[in-house]
Amino acid sequence: MDINELRDLAAARYDDFVATLERMVNIDCGSYSAEGVDAIADLCEARFTGAGWAVERRAHVPAGDAPRIGDLLIGRLDGSGGPRVLLVGHMDTVFDDGTAAERPFTVDGDIARGPGVSDMKGGLLTGFFATEVLQAAGFDSFERITYVCNPDEEIGSPFSGPVIKELASQHDAAFVLEGARANGDIVSARKGTTDYTITIEGRAAHAGVEPEKGRNAVLEAAHKIIAIQALNGRWPGVTVNVGVARGGTRTNVVPERCILQVDLRSPELETLEAAEAEIERLCAESVVADVSIVVAGEGWHRPMEKKEGGARLARLAVEVAGELGFELRDAATGGASDANTVSAAGTPTIDGLGPIGGDDHAPAEWLDLTSIVPRIALLAGIITRL
Repeated sequence: MDINELRDLAAARYDDFVATLERMVNIDCGSYSAEGVDAIADLCEARFTGAGWAVERRAHVPAGDAPRIGDLLIGRLDGSGGPRVLLVGHMDTVFDDGTAAERPFTVDGDIARGPGVSDMKGGLLTGFFATEVLQAAGFDSFERITYVCNPDEEIGSPFSGPVIKELASQHDAAFVLEGARANGDIVSARKGTTDYTITIEGRAAHAGVEPEKGRNAVLEAAHKIIAIQALNGRWPGVTVNVGVARGGTRTNVVPERCILQVDLRSPELETLEAAEAEIERLCAESVVADVSIVVAGEGWHRPMEKKEGGARLARLAVEVAGELGFELRDAATGGASDANTVSAAGTPTIDGLGPIGGDDHAPAEWLDLTSIVPRIALLAGIITRL
């Protein structure tokens, strides 16, 4: 395919992209705002149907008193033969209901702002527009393109993650459409993450009358915080943060309970597992006598390591960008995404293929409108070169 033809086809759709982006940004769709996420899913489903995709929509059925999450949407477009391509984008944001009314979509020069404009409604739309460009160009040299529109990425993809993992193994290459870094970089590696809740149980006592009968859970927690924080720097790129500590009730009561919440991240599976084992070891013994420690760990994401398959896709992206007339680099980042899940399944993956943006999860979130057409053409061009 002529890359410049793809760019021209993308440019012809720019106004439609911005108008649809405005409509999406002005819908509140936090991860637990199921009605709002479903409204985004409605727009995505209409886009799939209008372009001739087969659509599967799965409703979330919560367990017990858990909140309902929005629907998971999967589009499938069959071609004439070739590679099997997986696209992943998420429909949820981190913002509460009412945010869109407080600061709706706005444009100031070449910058658009609004909740989720970069993370990741711009990227979500890029997947649709890139495949529509391919259809307009008559390109169908692929076996199938599968596009997963995920309703719960911002809370770790508890509903959609297993589905994404299963689909990943059925595809030859995957492109996750999170926004590009603020400097335009795509993402070829992401740290894996494990979250811990450490519960320390001691014994309450009157702090003035008989403190010797108490077993101070907060004191034990303090020792654990120091020991866990000391793991920073032990392995290259591994970070650990005790972000929350809750314990005690009153100053005159020896605290019987304290809870720590810990964030662990590593760029490699080997060092992530080594750090996990060390946290477990540190919590297997106590400094304060007669306290109990329970460690609950949840591995949200395994690392997205830059292996040969992903490196090859990154090189291909750089080549296509060069043909489009702009410089592109790939980078590693400490944040996790659905790309971790796909990559861990063994599928070559790159991320950050959405438009350039920044200040994600913050009131100043922005998207560079001049990057929309190049990024649509980039994704479409990469698919034609697989």
